[in-house]
Amino acid sequence: MAKKLIHVLVAVAGIGVASGAAWWWQHRTPATGPAAAAAAGGAAAPGARAPAGPPSVEVTSVRRARLQDDAQAVGTLRSRQSVTLKPEVAGRVQRIAFADGAQVRRGQLLVQLDDTLQAAELSQAQAQLSIAQANFNRNQELVAQNFVAQRVLDESRAALQVAQAQVTLAQARQQRMRITAPFDGTVGLRSINLGQYVQEGQDLVNLEDTSVLTVDFRLPERYQTRIAPGLAVQVQLDALPGRSWEAKVLAVDPLLDANGRSIAVRATMPADPRKELRPGMFARVLTVFSVDDTAMVVPEEALVPQAGRQFVYVLDEQGEGDARKRVSRRIEVQTGVRRGAEVQIVKGLQGNETVVVAGQQRLQRDGTVVKVVDMAKAVANAATTAPASAPAR
Repeated sequence: MAKKLIHVLVAVAGIGVASGAAWWWQHRTPATGPAAAAAAGGAAAPGARAPAGPPSVEVTSVRRARLQDDAQAVGTLRSRQSVTLKPEVAGRVQRIAFADGAQVRRGQLLVQLDDTLQAAELSQAQAQLSIAQANFNRNQELVAQNFVAQRVLDESRAALQVAQAQVTLAQARQQRMRITAPFDGTVGLRSINLGQYVQEGQDLVNLEDTSVLTVDFRLPERYQTRIAPGLAVQVQLDALPGRSWEAKVLAVDPLLDANGRSIAVRATMPADPRKELRPGMFARVLTVFSVDDTAMVVPEEALVPQAGRQFVYVLDEQGEGDARKRVSRRIEVQTGVRRGAEVQIVKGLQGNETVVVAGQQRLQRDGTVVKVVDMAKAVANAATTAPASAPAR
């Protein structure tokens, strides 16, 4: 029994030693370089280590591109003038003097409310005015003949003025029963019917002056010094795709919106002979501030921000022939417009440099010798030289 137990322990120990040896063989690090060669020759120096090569970086060239400094916003088309007509007093609709969507002129009657009571008040006031006028004329003659005192003439003159004011008041009350067009324009769809009793301030119909359309939009407050009357903007409408209109900035609101920190802008749309544009349309507005056809741009990855400033690493060539090498140099730059993954360089570069886009953290000082690698080419080569997978058994 004891011998059998010894044999089991020996077998377990052998399995453990074999497993450890197999793990070491799979995870060993093969020696390379001069140290490996020395070991193969039996003369390896103690502590021998392969020398480290220059840091590898990826680069690209500064390129010239057409760069447009602009801002995009959404807006709404507005009429030159727009109003919703409402009665100043309550009354019953006696006449509707317009057709839905018709063109009307300034001062044209649109809605007549029942003014029977107001007309009667005007007639009464006019009659009282006639009496007051007759009394005044008679008292003038009596005063001239010294039959009455001057005070009587003054009282009749005051009574005449009161009667005239009463007539004016009655005329104004009657006039308020007539709703007329305040300007030339196009009426909308009426919301009343003949004989309907309308309340004071109730909507009757809207009137739009579409002779000139404007587009209202908002821009972030950082553009407040760059937007000005006369600046051209491009307008596109979702309702009319594939077309563009050039509008001119008419005015800029001097008050900034405290909630959104934006500034309101109004631009005048061009003439619309085909009458396709309507107030209320959704608009996409592109404001172009400047266009640079030869702007210097670099990938966004080339920028290295440090202490609130922007830097790029450029490569210079030193030496000739086999001794030629490429070294790094850090340059502070001033950036401009950002478009997608590219950034405009306003100051700091000449336009013919080669900049580092990956591996900048390995460049500790100017003059560092670097090795330029093309990762796209390296990945492609690795994919073509990768061994085929073992066939399934």
